[in-house]
Amino acid sequence: MTTTLERAETGFSYSRSQFEDLVDAALAHAARLGATDAGAEASEGCGLSVSVRKGELENVERNRDKSLGVTVYIGKRRGNASTSDFSRAAIEQTVQAAYDIARFTAEDPVAGLPEAEDIAAPEEQPDLDLFHPWDIDSEEAARLALVCEGAAFATDKRITNSEGAGVSAQQSHFFSAHTRGFRGGYASSRHSISAAPIAGKGDGMQRDAWYSSMRDAAELADAAAIGRYAAERALSRLKSRKIATRECPVLFESPLAAGLLGAYVQATSGGALYRRSSFLLDSLGKKVFPEHVDVLENPHLKRGKGSAAFDEEGVRTKARKVVEGGRVEGYFLSSYSARKLGMRTTGNAGGSHNLWLSSRQTQPGDNLDEMLRKLDRGLFVIELMGQGVNYVTGDYSRGASGFWVENGKIAYPVHEITIAGNLRDMFAGIAAIGADVYNYGAKSVGSVLVNRMKVAGS
Repeated sequence: MTTTLERAETGFSYSRSQFEDLVDAALAHAARLGATDAGAEASEGCGLSVSVRKGELENVERNRDKSLGVTVYIGKRRGNASTSDFSRAAIEQTVQAAYDIARFTAEDPVAGLPEAEDIAAPEEQPDLDLFHPWDIDSEEAARLALVCEGAAFATDKRITNSEGAGVSAQQSHFFSAHTRGFRGGYASSRHSISAAPIAGKGDGMQRDAWYSSMRDAAELADAAAIGRYAAERALSRLKSRKIATRECPVLFESPLAAGLLGAYVQATSGGALYRRSSFLLDSLGKKVFPEHVDVLENPHLKRGKGSAAFDEEGVRTKARKVVEGGRVEGYFLSSYSARKLGMRTTGNAGGSHNLWLSSRQTQPGDNLDEMLRKLDRGLFVIELMGQGVNYVTGDYSRGASGFWVENGKIAYPVHEITIAGNLRDMFAGIAAIGADVYNYGAKSVGSVLVNRMKVAGS
């Protein structure tokens, strides 16, 4: 139980016990109205964001928000409503609104809370060490942001401008419960430092950015190092040129490779599958990647950005192999999508948890230089633009920038090109995955080499 003193130290206005009282009040009122099932969640978030640009303070923002969400079931009819007013009258009005919506909603045969046997009991909710509040004020945040941007400008006189640098410290907590017996909640934090410098002048200007994001501010990269690296990335793109249209191997830098993994998650998520809007329909048990590729999900990673002891429905989470030896071993399902598919929930209501895309062929020395050597002659992509992904067909077409590679070495920067292919072919064509693992949110992956794609240039 959180005391008043502890609330002051964390910056929260409400304690865990207060949230429990609010949720229990909502559930009790739903029962009085005649709901057959109900769930409620109380949450609160607060934080500080500071941005600077060209050595001057630009913005100081403090955010604080709170919410109580209520879901009510009347048989197979569902209604939900929310409020930011925590008064008892407002809570009862919100429950009434959810109840009224359910009354006039069409029945859905698969609607309902999770099955009791899937729910995470209190002893199945480990402390994942997700809460590390950052005791930082706006002055110190501004100083760090200025250090970050200043380091970018100091890297080279060709850094002529900046889109700014920023520092963010965010924390939140929640408590959730429903009438199938689930009760749980926790606090979490997320902090970051970022910079986006611009190199060159006129039509030859190039920008790039870099950031560090962690649960614990003590684990953030050095602010000056972030600024310098962002500057070096922008400088490396000067004198970019176009290339002729061709087919060639493509190496995706590790942060972009996380996007490929995200595309796989989207295509094997319950909503896309039961709507039949995925190019990977009926892929369970089938080979989608080469035999050397695995995908592991680990929800219980300490301080992980995608860690959770239970999903948004209170279903227990557990480590599993989503892909083993290139073969699909599991989808990403909530209780609802699982019922639609005649399957069982995988504890992924709300998304995936700490995914790791790996290759059994990867060696410890397979850093970026070694991956460029494996690419030999082709395109190394460091930026993608646009949303050209069709998840129904798998067709993939994105604007791109990066470097042309000859004999395993970067030859020159390229821009204003488009890379295209089909995700099914791209997944099957993964030739190598680097040891240069980068964590992008809930996904960790090294650089990914795809054996062949179409590159449209001049």
